[in-house]
Amino acid sequence: MLIRIDPTLSMPLFEQLATSIRASIIDGRLSVGERLLPARQLAEALDINVHTVLRAYQILREEGLLDMRPGRGAIVAGRIGQHAALAGAIHDLVDEAKLRNISESALLSLIREAYK
Repeated sequence: MLIRIDPTLSMPLFEQLATSIRASIIDGRLSVGERLLPARQLAEALDINVHTVLRAYQILREEGLLDMRPGRGAIVAGRIGQHAALAGAIHDLVDEAKLRNISESALLSLIREAYK
């Protein structure tokens, strides 16, 4: 699993991390039952605070995507199957935006406006 975080973005690091993991679960790169890295180990790998990782894991637990138990760590609890088509459409949208040289920030602005 490739996790991308960018400390220069205005989005908080925990939110970036949760978004990255959520996307991996939705598009099937992470399978149900798969164990994620322990929070401390992931924090060290990403050079971020362990509480940042724990906050991201907590958000995903509240969404029903992770199961967290002491001693077992974080395990993928469910896949949002109904979003598989949406994940594909999003990848197509991003590819199209890249073909048209639309910047990431411009694309995100368009999506935010459409979501309203």
